[in-house]
Amino acid sequence: MDHKNKALILVDIQKAFDDKKWGERNNLNAEENTSKILQLWREKGFTVIYIKHKSDNPRSVFHPDNEGYAVKDIVKPIEGEVIITKKVNSSFIGTNLEEFLKENKIETVIITGLTTPHCVSTTARMSANLGFNTYLVSDAAAAFGMKDQNGTYYDAETIHNISLATLHDEFATILTTEQLLSYFHYYKQR
Repeated sequence: MDHKNKALILVDIQKAFDDKKWGERNNLNAEENTSKILQLWREKGFTVIYIKHKSDNPRSVFHPDNEGYAVKDIVKPIEGEVIITKKVNSSFIGTNLEEFLKENKIETVIITGLTTPHCVSTTARMSANLGFNTYLVSDAAAAFGMKDQNGTYYDAETIHNISLATLHDEFATILTTEQLLSYFHYYKQR
């Protein structure tokens, strides 16, 4: 992993995902794990980028007038950190994310957030396609259970793991919070 020119991207870690309508979720410690990574990033002075999903529908939990639009308190942004809003699954579509990364000579991105099969996966795929070294932190992301086109239900852990499997080695390097933090600890000692 490149030690210079890297950014942590927190995708949609918003209160909207606390709504009961989403159902069963895996990785209940995803936000806590993201917080640990965020702490390291801030200590090192690395770039932090928040992605917030914004809906134009006033009834949506992601509408700016609703409480769900806010970033969760455990990873709340501080002054100087970048906040980018999006309206679709990809953090790169309709935003200045790619331009920001290139202008700041950022070549490596580490992605955390919600939800694994949707905005996290789509952002990771596009990141790789655009030529960025892409890492996804498996236990700092989470999924909800869902039904397929035939009505078959898949639990959150299955959805999460299959989503990671479709990204692994082709679009992103998948690692855990511990692996990421250990990597920086090891590098610091060298």
